[in-house]
Amino acid sequence: MFTGLIQSRGTIAQRVARATGARLTVEAPGLAADGWTLGESIAVNGVCLTLVEGSASGFSADLSAETLARTALSSLQPGHAVNLERALKVGEPLGGHLVSGHVDGVATVLRLERDGEGRRLVLEIPQALTRYVARKGSLCVDGVSLTVNAIEGAIVFFAIVPHTLSATTLGELVPDAQVNIEVDLIARYLERLMPDFMGRP
Repeated sequence: MFTGLIQSRGTIAQRVARATGARLTVEAPGLAADGWTLGESIAVNGVCLTLVEGSASGFSADLSAETLARTALSSLQPGHAVNLERALKVGEPLGGHLVSGHVDGVATVLRLERDGEGRRLVLEIPQALTRYVARKGSLCVDGVSLTVNAIEGAIVFFAIVPHTLSATTLGELVPDAQVNIEVDLIARYLERLMPDFMGRP
């Protein structure tokens, strides 16, 4: 489980193709100081990955064919910056919102516009996910917990504050870039538990 509050930016150091996916090596010296635990979960651009190797400079994780097919990690190449968050520990404050690291879909960046010292981010999300998004609700974008300012059809608007711009990769987004989206867990479970309420048979 994660919070959507990015702890560090990392850099893709290597990507090696494998028969059933790929192995990703990430430079993350800012997170490596406390050491690594083999098998621990770490969110890379919002995707929960399992650490298979750790060092003083970073870590490696395997990407399955399913992960490559359903997330924007498939486009990552050496040199790309990524958002990183280690799994939430019991007793730590929950400053963002509950994030599982299980990506629901990929959205497309339409615009990133200057808004004073911040930015206004506009995304087009998959139509099937719009039912889970509400104004002033939470949405995880490339691992970052964001508040939805408005939603018009499949177009979602966010305000990005200066701290988020400096601490994450969101300030580097360009039109047509692909980002990972995870909807709020509460909306997902409501649909499962209350199908009539959600308008499903």
